[in-house]
Amino acid sequence: MSALPGGRTYDVADPEAALKYAIQHHAGSRVQIVEGVLEPMRTEWDHETMADDIRCQLFGKVREMGCVMGAGDLDLPGSSNWYIPDIAVVPRALSKGGAALLPDQTLLVVEVTSDSNADTGRVVKRRRYAEYGAPLYLLIDRQDRACTLFSEPGALGYTRAVGPLPFGEPIELPEPFGLRVDTSGF
Repeated sequence: MSALPGGRTYDVADPEAALKYAIQHHAGSRVQIVEGVLEPMRTEWDHETMADDIRCQLFGKVREMGCVMGAGDLDLPGSSNWYIPDIAVVPRALSKGGAALLPDQTLLVVEVTSDSNADTGRVVKRRRYAEYGAPLYLLIDRQDRACTLFSEPGALGYTRAVGPLPFGEPIELPEPFGLRVDTSGF
């Protein structure tokens, strides 16, 4: 056993725990793990503009629901994955304490594709978010200029998809959100 700050311990023979501990304490930029590969989090301004537009549209409803949204850590236990979504909406009570959350503790996960790793959001993260129970996954695909909302997660993936809808077409978020996301600014 090895000691961690705060008196916690982890089994040094557990590579998943060691890897996830290491990225949480990586100096400098934030890092996520996608299928065992370290990915530094770098985004272009176009990417950030789309994520900001979504945040602005969700803000009032998220507050009304007693939730928060952000880019906090999501752990996928039993796998070599540690994600940092562009946006995750979670109940405020779960956001306290600084720990990573699980995808099934979210109400919505939003990923905006980047030029360097668009297939990660389209394929890998979509499959893993479903496997780990994220109820809603909104993919903003900058390269294909389309949005897709995935819902009804299962072990083999999402069983329902709305889209891809071209930028400019609104996308309806079901309850508990019950709102229309305007994509005309994308």
